Amino acid sequence: MSEHNKKNPKLLLVPKKTKSSMAGLLFPVARVYRLLKRGSYADRVGLGSAIYLAAVLEYLTAEILELAGNAARENKKSRILPHHIQLAVRNDEELNKLFSCVTIAQGGVPPNVLPELLPKRHGLLKPPHKNVWSQEF
Repeated sequence: MSEHNKKNPKLLLVPKKTKSSMAGLLFPVARVYRLLKRGSYADRVGLGSAIYLAAVLEYLTAEILELAGNAARENKKSRILPHHIQLAVRNDEELNKLFSCVTIAQGGVPPNVLPELLPKRHGLLKPPHKNVWSQEF
């Protein structure tokens, strides 16, 4: 066997680093890059734009999941349901603006009861008696 036919064992042991791991992201940078190129958004697409878009998508996903997890915990549930995502999005001002034209399937509506419809509370706020002296002497 000649030297050219032998495979170098050092090259086989080195694992390949993905674009996502090099960028420090969890979202697939290569897939975003491929979809940007195939989408005909521009004649040329740089790799930096795919990394930036993947980072933005990862941040938005983490933000929504964190708020939805808090909403699920408030409702004493261990699973995030579409209703919890709806509550998380509609209670956050910036996400509500971003998702203003979005309908979340099986999300329901946020609870909203007008104060006029609530029963009136009697006896909680009593007016002071007229003959009661002040505590200042």
